[in-house]
Amino acid sequence: MKLIQLTAITAAVLASTAALAADPVIVIDGNNAVVYEAEPVAVAYQADAGYAYNADAGVLRNTTGAVVGGTKTFFQTVTQPAAISAEVGTLGYGANVGYALNDKTELQAGWAGGDVADLFGGDFDANDVNYEVETDFSNPYLGVQLRPMANWFTVGAGIIVPDNDIDVRANAEGEGFYRIDGDKFYAGQADADQIAADDFGGQNVGALEGTIEHRNKLAPYATIGFRPNITNNFGLFGELGAAYMGKTDATINRVAGNPNPAANIVADQAEKDLEDKNWLEWMPIVKLGATYRF
Repeated sequence: MKLIQLTAITAAVLASTAALAADPVIVIDGNNAVVYEAEPVAVAYQADAGYAYNADAGVLRNTTGAVVGGTKTFFQTVTQPAAISAEVGTLGYGANVGYALNDKTELQAGWAGGDVADLFGGDFDANDVNYEVETDFSNPYLGVQLRPMANWFTVGAGIIVPDNDIDVRANAEGEGFYRIDGDKFYAGQADADQIAADDFGGQNVGALEGTIEHRNKLAPYATIGFRPNITNNFGLFGELGAAYMGKTDATINRVAGNPNPAANIVADQAEKDLEDKNWLEWMPIVKLGATYRF
């Protein structure tokens, strides 16, 4: 009986001291003391492998789970993104890389740019003067894509760092004049008949051309979109939204050597009209693209 009691007591003590298995265990029964050297207990932990790819929902794999699990370093994760995409749209032509934090959240870093003036019509009117536009966009951006329902529907937000060159040139009407505040000003030298016909005297102010620039150095944006899959690795996406580029500053170049004081007056008024126009203060975002997932 004592042997059975001793055995039961020993088993209970050993089980309750598994966390201290490296220390000896002493069991006392009456006048007898027995010392047991417990064997170390090995406990295996397996790191979370991350989120599995869901072909129906289009969810990207979790690249951060590997970092937490210790199977990859942070540097390896950064250099091995979850996806890369090519895009074309109103911000320009470009690409981005995505890093999936979980099944609903993806960080993005990208760039889009080029001459996209034709996407906005190629010209616009500011106070009865038509301006031709040429652009050279450069729009690096950082953002986050959310899948609130863990399917193909996405909501995006982020920041654009715009560095966009926008050149404008006034298109002369009729016999080569601009109409500023109801008066005619000529891009070339007015002839005698024009001077006699115009109340303001047919002033020659030369070409009206210059630049406009958005004031925001950081432009917030928001989008909604869709990201369906074609295969386990390839997918398509589309997005609609807007970026707030801010109000504009305009500069109209004065004609060098033109002694006519009307040239400065007209240039100042043209700048004011362009700034009042605030061309693309809210820039629409429309983009289409393709994605490759690793």
